Amino acid sequence: MERFQAEVYGLCVRLLRHRQDAEDVAQEVFLRVFRSMRRWDKQRPLRPWVMGITVNRCRTWLSQRSRRPELVDYLQDTAPSRAEDDSTELVAEIHAALAELRPDYRAVFVMFHEHGQPYEDIAAALDRPVGTVKTWLHRARAELLQRLSQRGMVAPEGDSPASSTPER
Repeated sequence: MERFQAEVYGLCVRLLRHRQDAEDVAQEVFLRVFRSMRRWDKQRPLRPWVMGITVNRCRTWLSQRSRRPELVDYLQDTAPSRAEDDSTELVAEIHAALAELRPDYRAVFVMFHEHGQPYEDIAAALDRPVGTVKTWLHRARAELLQRLSQRGMVAPEGDSPASSTPER
C-alpha cells in the first residue's frame, strides 16, 4: 500500500476532481487490491494492475455520482500560487479544459503527462491496446489545444510564428 498510495491517490484526485471523493476511492482501491491479490497474475507487473483497478473504481464512482445529487460543491484541490505572471491563469485554464475531456481521454492524459507512465503500463491498466492509448492521448491533446485556443489562452493553429513561412 505504501508503494502505490501517493500515485493511486494522485490519480483519483485528478480523475474525480474532489479530494474527499479521491480519499474514499483510494481506500476502495486498496480494499479491492487486497481482496483480489490471489487473482493477480504474478508474471505481470503489479503497478499496471493496481492502476487499472484505480481507473475502474474512479469510473464507477463518477457514474454513481452522476446519478445522485451532489450536496456540496467542493473547492478545487489546488494550492494558491504566488506567481505574478500568466502561468497561474494558464494552469487554471488547462485544469478546466482537462475536466471537460471524456473520462478515458482524461485518464490517459493524466497517467502519461502527470504520472509519467509509459504507454504499455497505461494500456495494461485500462485493458486497452497500446494503439488505442496513443490515439486517446493524441485526441486528448488536440481537444485541450482546441479548448485553450477557444478561451484565448493559446494562438489558434496556424497563427504561431513557427507555422508561417518567411517571405522571400
